[in-house]
Amino acid sequence: MAREPVQRKSPDLTAEQVERLRALFPEAFSEGRVDWDALRATLGDAVDDRPERYSFSWAGKRDAIRLLQTPSAATLAPCPEESLDFDSTQNVFIEGDNLEVLKLLYKAYFGRVKMIYIDPPYNTGNDFVYPDNYADPLDTYLRLTGQADAAGNLLTSNPETSGRYHSAWLSMMYPRLFLARQLLREDGVIFVSIDDSEVHNLRMLMNEIFGEENFVAAIVWQAKDTPGNASSEVALTHNYVVCYKRSDAFKVRLLARTESQLANYKNPDNDPRGPWLGTPLTRGEYRPRDYYALLNPAGEEVLPPPGNSWRRPKATIERYQREGRLWWGRDGTSRFPFVKTFLSEMKEGVVPITWWDYRFAGSTRRARAEMKALFEGGRGFDTPKPTLLIRRMLELASTPDEGDLIIDFFAGSSTTAHAVLAQNREDGGNRRFIMVQLPEPTGRTDYPTIADIGKERIRRVVARMKAEDEGKLPLSTRDTPEDLGCRVFKLAPSNYRPWPGVAGAAPDAYAEQMALFTDPLVDGWQPEGVIWEVALKEGYGLDSRVERLPGLAANTVYRVSDPARGQSFTICLDARLDVAALRALHLGKDDLFVCRDAALDDAQAANLALQCRLKVI
Repeated sequence: MAREPVQRKSPDLTAEQVERLRALFPEAFSEGRVDWDALRATLGDAVDDRPERYSFSWAGKRDAIRLLQTPSAATLAPCPEESLDFDSTQNVFIEGDNLEVLKLLYKAYFGRVKMIYIDPPYNTGNDFVYPDNYADPLDTYLRLTGQADAAGNLLTSNPETSGRYHSAWLSMMYPRLFLARQLLREDGVIFVSIDDSEVHNLRMLMNEIFGEENFVAAIVWQAKDTPGNASSEVALTHNYVVCYKRSDAFKVRLLARTESQLANYKNPDNDPRGPWLGTPLTRGEYRPRDYYALLNPAGEEVLPPPGNSWRRPKATIERYQREGRLWWGRDGTSRFPFVKTFLSEMKEGVVPITWWDYRFAGSTRRARAEMKALFEGGRGFDTPKPTLLIRRMLELASTPDEGDLIIDFFAGSSTTAHAVLAQNREDGGNRRFIMVQLPEPTGRTDYPTIADIGKERIRRVVARMKAEDEGKLPLSTRDTPEDLGCRVFKLAPSNYRPWPGVAGAAPDAYAEQMALFTDPLVDGWQPEGVIWEVALKEGYGLDSRVERLPGLAANTVYRVSDPARGQSFTICLDARLDVAALRALHLGKDDLFVCRDAALDDAQAANLALQCRLKVI
């Protein structure tokens, strides 16, 4: 086929899943469709068809699945004027509804994300609930954000009297978490902030999507560092961070020991093995097997205190004595020996625990102070998270120098972006981020939407870092320069003209529609927008490079390269192509070339398709 069309929508997730099923169980397909009886027979006892089997459901779950299965016809429009170092940075901020954005990112970022952190609405009765509409999600987004008309109202409440209070929240979260799992690497992990309102439902939902076996931890974070004396009942001072892994390939990284932890290791006897930590050898209960006499270095017989016993069998303690691992005090006459644990023999870090107090992970008060300092005393965002909280997650889940990709699709004020930049600066890392935030109105004139606050925070953090570098010698040992940029994209209608259909139309109307589709691009299209739409829907990342190729006077030709995947394509959007002049491109069989369908006649298209992979708009 000489003329293969470019992709116009995000991938059809249902079709992809069916193809995976076909690859595993070809015998379960008949005439192109799944034969459930054959599949059931193939799986045998693995199928649970008991009428009272365990399941998790809610009102609206079917619609949430239909919403997930609806491909997006939208695009992401580049905004260089709002960006920092657009041409070179690998960091991205996307303004738009996160469900549509996740669908658009699916093809390019499937299995590429190391860590996801989100802070979704907690469903406390009045906070924002995304008004998803599976019939036309993009139209709903444009209407509610005032881009189509002013009839919509972006902010909606979800009162507990609605009858579907929890169901509405679950329907909003389900498709987003499903897509999030697809983006994660096999060794990837997701952290979700939540409070008591929905933590139980979130656990059930994530068990279904990620698998109960992939639960890592429910971290309890001390969000408030001041007494809640204003509470009429029990003061709420904590939130949760629920963590799930993509698979067993994920391994939690150890935390670096703090100065206070290191200070516990001492070496009062100048042991050549270095500093050590003493552990009492007695246990607070009596066990006859472990109640026996020991000789201290002074030759005195020592027994455990009444009601106690030793922690180890006699043979083990005798081995400790031979190895010089018992501490009996400076003069060797102590009645309570300690076992030496040498720092040199310990793991390189500390195993994390599920209780994160405000000194370890920051607090909401600290988060507000960070925003106040960044925005020069002004109020930037009502409910930010502290950067320290997310930096702790980065320490546990990411590797500094492997270019790990971090995504936050409920970005808010872009705390996650701030945390990534700060952590990279501290450990010399090269992590990258993608932030996604709905342009939710704030009612302010300086920052009309939350997305505006998020973009401005990134700019201010970068400006502050650059100011810190002024006058300093370039002593960095980084393999690559520090990335202090950010590309901005905005969710927008496609550059491709939608086909309205002509079923039952009169011949004149049909002819009129066909005449309009001699050019499938919408009126007022811009080359940059079309190039990025083609790139995204063909599976190229938002950190791809776009360059105009020199030496082709007859046509304007661009090369789009995705360095992460080592792939590229060439595109020309001119109304007519000089095919002979294109020989200078030296296109080969494996090279992808994209142009407008109307720019080629049949003979030219056939000849070009013999040289390379040809796709047309």
